[in-house]
Amino acid sequence: MRISTSWQFQQSLSTMLNQQSALANTQNQVTTGKRINVASDDPTGAAQALSLNHILASNAQYTSNIDAANTRLTTEGGALDSVTSLLDRARTLALNGINGSLSPSDRQNMATELTQIRDQLVQLANTTDTNGAALFAGTSTTTAPFTKNSDGTVTYNGNDGQLNTAVGSSLQVPIGDAGSTVFMNLPAGNGSFVASAGSANTGTLIVGDNSVTDTNAWNAAKISTGGAINITFAAGGAWTATDASGNAIVDSSGNPVGGTYTDGGSISFDGMSINLSGTPAAGDTIGVKTDQSQDVFSSLNNLITSLGSGASDTQLANSINRQLESIDQAESSVTNTQVLIGNRLNTLDQQSSAYSDLNVTYTSALSDVQDVDPYTAISNLSLQSSALQASQQVFAQMKSMTLFNYLK
Repeated sequence: MRISTSWQFQQSLSTMLNQQSALANTQNQVTTGKRINVASDDPTGAAQALSLNHILASNAQYTSNIDAANTRLTTEGGALDSVTSLLDRARTLALNGINGSLSPSDRQNMATELTQIRDQLVQLANTTDTNGAALFAGTSTTTAPFTKNSDGTVTYNGNDGQLNTAVGSSLQVPIGDAGSTVFMNLPAGNGSFVASAGSANTGTLIVGDNSVTDTNAWNAAKISTGGAINITFAAGGAWTATDASGNAIVDSSGNPVGGTYTDGGSISFDGMSINLSGTPAAGDTIGVKTDQSQDVFSSLNNLITSLGSGASDTQLANSINRQLESIDQAESSVTNTQVLIGNRLNTLDQQSSAYSDLNVTYTSALSDVQDVDPYTAISNLSLQSSALQASQQVFAQMKSMTLFNYLK
């Protein structure tokens, strides 16, 4: 086999170039700390690293969403705590307002404070998050959800939607509550029905606490009576009940419902119980209506109107009792919303903890795939550098070993 000088030079040059390339690659690994710097370094490993980086990026985005959701829900919870404090104060004022020893000016002072409470409540209902988005506007977050009108009534400008944020590939958590649910569309009375003394009553009858004692009987009665019941008193406290059409309500035996009321007693039939006090005059009535609703702002406005109306003690007590029921419903709505917020925050905490653990696992896996062992890389760098130097020295000696030099 003929070995030419040119071939030897080419072989030596090719060897040195390969060694330089390997040395440069190792230097890059030592500098970056990465075994894979371009896909050609390890196509399979590069694909695994790309997949792991995608997962870590998704987890980082979900973690960012969780942090933002935590802030927003915590802000909402704080606003609702303040709402509860205002409603508690309103309830205290309403109870005090029933006191018959109060003067008109005392009640007017209470009405003034209730006006301030209503205005504060509107302000809280318009609370925004750190980005200026309304908390209680549903999905219509760019406008103030509540507007107080010149007559003191409050209008809701938001919608019934609910904002959600993604905290997982198939998990979304609500990060707000529509004001229509929290403040506006609240069940009136005890939540099932409203029992109100007739506006034309002339006796001293006061309607107090009332409740559903038998859900099945009440639901059946609600259908059969058309959702409205009228209780009428005769002389001596005798009473009868009729439905929305004026027909007598009958019991299971087909006998008309009725009885005789005595001061401090109650009236019970069709699964409901109504506590009363005072003495009714002949012709006095109590109206029972179902499926009624009332917003919390109207409840406060009704209290303000009642305290400044100059009504009799009986009329005032009946009016305030009904508004107290509505305030209780409002507080129940706020409490239920706070429970939901607490559940959401728990979910966010659990997800955050899960992502923290997963990030450790995925980061470790990514390091195993793409990171280089620094001790091995430095050792390889030293060996490759020595090998290149040796090749260069051999080439320097070999290039002078030609036939012409030998003949000379």
